[in-house]
Amino acid sequence: MSNTRRGQCLCGTVKYELSGDPQAMGYCHCESCRAWSGDPIHAWTIWGEDTLKITEGSDALTTFHKSPDSLSFRQFCCKCGGHLMIHHPALGVYDVFPGTVPALKFEPAIHINCIDSVMSLGDELPKYKDFPSEFEAFGGTGELM
Repeated sequence: MSNTRRGQCLCGTVKYELSGDPQAMGYCHCESCRAWSGDPIHAWTIWGEDTLKITEGSDALTTFHKSPDSLSFRQFCCKCGGHLMIHHPALGVYDVFPGTVPALKFEPAIHINCIDSVMSLGDELPKYKDFPSEFEAFGGTGELM
């Protein structure tokens, strides 16, 4: 039996369910994720498109697409501004902000886009210059730093 976890925005207007377990968890250091999250590092969890279901407030879920060539569609609640997820249709996944899913134990396994890092990375996790090679849609070289 798969797990079902519930998440929501800051004000509780947008609610969603995630079934199963995330495909991966980690940290992104790219300039775009840092600007979007407002932090020096972005914590992420990756879920298949078929594992995410919006259960309430779909009319309040707003999408920001930075540029026509961007592969990322950032989604947030239009009422409270709470960041929820980033849809990556080229990969068939959602990057769900782990802080919006209280029952999820965040267990990061890698760092990505470390070439752009603005902070010390003092842990023993693998640190990719850009993306793992499995992320070829995003130009992943798999090169470690």
